[in-house]
Amino acid sequence: MTHSLIQIERTGAVAVVTLNRPDALNAMSHTLVEELTFAIKGLSEEVEIRAIVLTGSGRAFSVGVDLKEMSQVDGAINQFEWHGPNSLFAVAKACTKPIISAVNGYAITGGLELALLGDFLIASETAVFADTHARVGITPSWGMTQILPRLIGVNRARQMSLTGEFVSAEKALQWGLVNEVVAGDELITRAIELGEYIATTDPITMGRIRKLIEDGTDLSLSGAMAREAQVFDQHIAQVSAADVAAGRDRATTRGRQMADTNREDKF
Repeated sequence: MTHSLIQIERTGAVAVVTLNRPDALNAMSHTLVEELTFAIKGLSEEVEIRAIVLTGSGRAFSVGVDLKEMSQVDGAINQFEWHGPNSLFAVAKACTKPIISAVNGYAITGGLELALLGDFLIASETAVFADTHARVGITPSWGMTQILPRLIGVNRARQMSLTGEFVSAEKALQWGLVNEVVAGDELITRAIELGEYIATTDPITMGRIRKLIEDGTDLSLSGAMAREAQVFDQHIAQVSAADVAAGRDRATTRGRQMADTNREDKF
């Protein structure tokens, strides 16, 4: 399925969603946001899809909301549904498939917030990150002031958000903003590979683990541990010996495949 501003390519159980406004550095116009929201909602409902890779075309992941469009008509910025149940933020957070943000270039302000809606980020060597909300004069809306400090620490988040300073891919890796940095021509291949790893897991258990991690960020350690124990008790009561055997076979097969891959990489 291809939209004018969003491209979707399915590779087995992984869907690659690409923002396709390269001439505008994938600035998020009202139409692009609508199409992206529609795309994520649709993929969330596809049984065959187990993971989503989100990336941008050209030199940018996204430079954020299209300020040129917003500046042409009074009230244009209010056309966005920022927080409602059908907003991009809500749809991305409710997506049943893990989202891997593959940052290929500039991820600036709202573009960085968009990347942070993913379950985790990987980046190309040319990726650049910044929060320029304070410079532009628009208060963050998609979690920058809350998600970024939890990810990289309060003081580093202050440095990014109060200065608007650009952060390189290397520094983003050091700070824990991204999980990996790879060569540009390897970015999507690596992101799809990670998505394929997700696709080999048990979908129900993976979903439980994903939700426990998400829910735990809002709880104390003791509260999060209690929630994990509750979910475990509910789950384990339904697990049969056959389920354990099947899980063992999956883990053993995957472990052998990974060991073979590691050996091949050394020679």
